[in-house]
Amino acid sequence: MNAPVNHPVPLLELDVLRTFVAIAETGSFTAASNAVFRTPSAVSMQIKKLEDMLGRSVFVRDARSVSLTSDGELLLSYARRLLALNREAVSKFVMPDISGIVRLGSPDDYGERILPNVLKRFAETHPAIAVDVVIDQSFNLRKRMANRQLDLTLLTCTDDSAENGVQIVYTEPIVWAGAKGGSAHLREPLPLSIWEEGCAWRAGALKAMEKDGRDYRIAYMSAHTAGQRAAILSDLAIAPLPKSFLHGDLVELGVKDGLPKLGNYHIGMVVAPDASAPVKAAADHIRSTFDAFVEDNRA
Repeated sequence: MNAPVNHPVPLLELDVLRTFVAIAETGSFTAASNAVFRTPSAVSMQIKKLEDMLGRSVFVRDARSVSLTSDGELLLSYARRLLALNREAVSKFVMPDISGIVRLGSPDDYGERILPNVLKRFAETHPAIAVDVVIDQSFNLRKRMANRQLDLTLLTCTDDSAENGVQIVYTEPIVWAGAKGGSAHLREPLPLSIWEEGCAWRAGALKAMEKDGRDYRIAYMSAHTAGQRAAILSDLAIAPLPKSFLHGDLVELGVKDGLPKLGNYHIGMVVAPDASAPVKAAADHIRSTFDAFVEDNRA
């Protein structure tokens, strides 16, 4: 008689569990994709893989929301415990015992949308390092770095504005954003929502408009992306925004709408030349985060 074959129990992947927890906490695949620095399609594939492995559905999905099934509720408690245990193990045996303060600068578009998740993960792996954050325009952040008021800063820049000492950590297309079903892009002169000199998105947009010979006017000015969204959603104007900012009732406009093509913008990082160990650790964490994000988008 043949001996029974013992099939090994499959292992839960921590990256998949991290995504699962992010969806459970945000109630949205899109919001979770921003939290774990993966594309929405990659997040969906991770959950499908998880459900296939368990043979159970962990989420109930409809057009507007995502909620946990009873099996999902049970898995959530296990997932949080496994992730916490992993963080504890890494902190004890892998991460260096570094303590101190890091003064970090960031433009508001990145600082409000992505930075909180980066800092949360950094705090989990480097609990003894405190991070003081300054949110400001890139122009002012450059001044703060020059005056030694910051140890490390992120900047938005174009191909023309990336100077020596700035390491490009992420590149993304700039597109024209309009309201879904809106008509602002049909008006003459074209109403634009932008900010003052020094904004990387403004420079590329105005250069493209002038090259195209399109008549435009500045209809709305805001230093914050929330203000830009308000102007677009109310159909007062269109605005140049990073493509990843478009979701919900924001849609991409382009050549078919009579608008010139825009280029890319970059997120750059500047680190003080005499950076301390905590600052270097924060810089390495930010680089690795963006490296993972870029690789995921290529997949």
